[in-house]
Amino acid sequence: MSYQALYRVWRPQRFDDLVGQQIVTRTLKNAIITHQISHAYLFAGPRGTGKTSAAKIFAKAVNCHHSKDGEPCNECEICKAITNGQLNDVIEIDAASNNGVEEIRDIRDKAKYAPTQADYKVYIIDEVHMLSTGAFNALLKTLEEPPANVIFILATTEPHKIPLTIISRVQRFDFRRISAEDAFDRMKYILEQKEVTYDEKALWVIANAAEGGMRDALSILDQVLSFSDNEVKLDDALLVTGSVTKQLLKKYFIEISKHEGATALDTMKDILDEGKDGQRFIEDLISFIRDILLYQESPSLISVESTGLKKEDFEEIVQLASSATLYQMIDELNNIQEEMRFTTHPDVYLEVLTIKLAQIEPQKNTQSAPAVSLTTNTEATKTIEKLQQEIQQLQQTVKQLQNMPVKASRPSPRQQNEQPRVQQKKVQVNLNKIYPVLENATRQDLINVRELWGDMLNLLSVPQRSLLHVSQPVAASAVGIIVAFDYPFLFQQAADDTTLLENMENALQRLTGNERQVVFVPKDKWPKIRQDFIKDHGFGNKQQKTQPSKQKPQTTEGSGQTSAATPVPPEEPPLPPEDEALTEATSPQEDNQVATAQKLFGSDIVKIEDN
Repeated sequence: MSYQALYRVWRPQRFDDLVGQQIVTRTLKNAIITHQISHAYLFAGPRGTGKTSAAKIFAKAVNCHHSKDGEPCNECEICKAITNGQLNDVIEIDAASNNGVEEIRDIRDKAKYAPTQADYKVYIIDEVHMLSTGAFNALLKTLEEPPANVIFILATTEPHKIPLTIISRVQRFDFRRISAEDAFDRMKYILEQKEVTYDEKALWVIANAAEGGMRDALSILDQVLSFSDNEVKLDDALLVTGSVTKQLLKKYFIEISKHEGATALDTMKDILDEGKDGQRFIEDLISFIRDILLYQESPSLISVESTGLKKEDFEEIVQLASSATLYQMIDELNNIQEEMRFTTHPDVYLEVLTIKLAQIEPQKNTQSAPAVSLTTNTEATKTIEKLQQEIQQLQQTVKQLQNMPVKASRPSPRQQNEQPRVQQKKVQVNLNKIYPVLENATRQDLINVRELWGDMLNLLSVPQRSLLHVSQPVAASAVGIIVAFDYPFLFQQAADDTTLLENMENALQRLTGNERQVVFVPKDKWPKIRQDFIKDHGFGNKQQKTQPSKQKPQTTEGSGQTSAATPVPPEEPPLPPEDEALTEATSPQEDNQVATAQKLFGSDIVKIEDN
């Protein structure tokens, strides 16, 4: 039989074999024991943490008739068939290469059929985040209404790419990164079972280089075994992983802490000449400084054995730099590490880094400050006495000022003649655009526009919506609408914004299908404009004068605009300041004016009062 990699040979076959996932395994075992099995699960976590292995173990456990305490027996035909990948009822799919709608539809159609050998048909979809949007939609219906005796197990390293509609229909389990201690114990167990000699320091180097992935740790261990002829040596582990020896890191750190930049450059070149990777060097140095920080805080926070150094080494190096200096070093390392990602000359960046680290000035530690000398105490006392004298003089001056009589200050002629720096822009209203809208305005058009007002605002940009927040439509016809603003300065700002007008007209055309002109008016001038329109156009006269009469140019206060009005009958009585103020005892002409006003602006707005 051909050689198999360690991570395949030593793949977990029971929940207890999974490394570092005690919470997940306990929950799954209890679900099997109590028969509270869900129809869909989501296993999310970093690579090499046991997601797919846990899915296969779960598939064996739910179908094993000889399971004990939620663990599969691994001896029956069902367990052996699942382990060998020969059971048709357990289907493992790679979503990276089967991410289309047709593949998911095929799964959905086949899931309707009952399992042939096992009790449950289990679908394990690996890297499920690679599915397309259409494939997720096809899977959604099946997860919402799953067939009987079917279990879906979704595995992913990027759960944030999965739609929330999918996540809400599954039980989610988060697999955490494997700690270096757990990886060390697992590799130690495997090597003892294989009867291979090993150096524990080499296993710690491999465990730290794996960065939380058990599969990565076993792959590196496999490389070291191949390189060193079935042995695990420290030098070989350092060479395979590209890591730097702890003694070289210690030497480098001591040199930069003592500001010996030239010596540190020689040490760094020796490290690179040995073929060490620049990125790995920076990562090892960050981890090294992190261990020093933790040891400064409390020696019990780290395992000295896992660092590859002795307690005496830490006692020596923690005295060289304060915590503030170590923080600065880590910041410099992070910055250089980010810049080195896109370069083909890492040695240049490492040389600059070495000089920067060696030039970091030591920070004063207030907790361990030296005792103040007698001379310093004397100088501080004299300074305090001098400051106290100055404070007393200032207090006396303040009392004298408070006792002086207060004279009323008169504004200077310059202040009286000063004009405000900012003058409000004159508000202008264009009656030539307002009157054509009012001539055809109806209450129904206004109701329709107000119902669509919110939808129209949603079609505009956020700044435009905020500007129209203090406005509302007050009249509408088939050819246009009139919008009143609460504040004159906002009205002028909107009137000057041609883009806003175009966007509003386009939005109304999309919503209604008709082209409408939008006209802005200030809210405080709208009642006067409305009153003048009813009066000047002679609404309510049963008989209009046919003879020509002089036309009176109409203007609005501050408008600067004129428009020709229709002839006004001389016998028409003047309206009160409010255009709706009419009583039941008015003339027929006035009744018609009330009816016209109600048609234009609505009966709920028109109010009749005694003049």
